Amino acid sequence: MATRPRTTRAKVASAPEGAPEDVSEAMSEETGEETVEEVTEAAPVVAAKRAPRTSATRDPERTSAAILAAAVKEFKEHGYGGARIDAIAKRANINKRMLYHYFGDKDALYLAVLEGAYIAIRTAETRLHLADLDPAQGVRELVLFTWRYYQEHPEFLSLLGTENLLKAKFLKRSARIFDLNSPLIATLSDLLQRGKADGQFKPDQDALDVYLSIAGMCFFYLSNRYTLTTTFRRDLGEKKELARWGDHVADVILAYLKV
Repeated sequence: MATRPRTTRAKVASAPEGAPEDVSEAMSEETGEETVEEVTEAAPVVAAKRAPRTSATRDPERTSAAILAAAVKEFKEHGYGGARIDAIAKRANINKRMLYHYFGDKDALYLAVLEGAYIAIRTAETRLHLADLDPAQGVRELVLFTWRYYQEHPEFLSLLGTENLLKAKFLKRSARIFDLNSPLIATLSDLLQRGKADGQFKPDQDALDVYLSIAGMCFFYLSNRYTLTTTFRRDLGEKKELARWGDHVADVILAYLKV
């Protein structure tokens, strides 16, 4: 008597703990909400259908980077509240289940984006090798770097603006944010101390005060340039105006520091 082909019933993995309710939809995108019947004779076909998912998980670093890049764009354009996991997954060309697998939930992804933004600027600053420069030259280089970086990375300013509206709700959860930023202050302190030692700078300058002055003048200009341009009928977005302001900030900071 002919026997019916044996089938196995595979259960769909459950949603990650703490993931939003709509994660069930993401799970169905990956494997289907109903159980999957695998007929033994059709195993090659099933394997072929599963191949893309398997190959996609062979490069976790690339997948993680794609998710973070997509999240940066989404959070920049819509802020934390307006950003959608669906949109991030679509931008990264993955399904939501994989996003949750890598980052857990929206909060964790947003914090990863914030930390990544700080890592990027602090890493770039180390390439200035400020410890090898004359104190006055080092301060000028730091000012001009900060000014250029803010222009080239508007997403950084956008993320800072969003997190300040949230009163640093997510950064407070970061166990590494202080360690990421303290080397900059230490390096600037060294510049100020060396400048004091060789008679270039006034004594007792606070490195954080100096950095806040640099960041403040750079940030204010860029975050308000459209209203200021309209108000004073002077295009503050022109290249010559942008270059002039960078030199102006450096001159102001050095004039304050010098004896």
